[in-house]
Amino acid sequence: MKVSVLLLLICLAVLAVGARAEAPNETDTVVRKVQEYVKQATEVVKTAFTTVQESEAAQHARRWLSDNADLVKQQLARLKQQLAELWKLTPTA
Repeated sequence: MKVSVLLLLICLAVLAVGARAEAPNETDTVVRKVQEYVKQATEVVKTAFTTVQESEAAQHARRWLSDNADLVKQQLARLKQQLAELWKLTPTA
């Protein structure tokens, strides 16, 4: 999520809490509720970022394993071919 989305969530929280306030002297309650909403929004954003990072990391790891697996297969095939050629050149007793 972008910072603009977080700012939008905070603005919506302020509007929602302000609409709930019945008297102008309830500013402490409004401030506490806004702080709670901001904390919850921050936790949601952190969770989303963590999920995206894990997903990107998992994709990168799979790609790395796939690329290296192909390289290992190629090297094993070449080794097998070289051993087969060596076997053909070895005289039988």
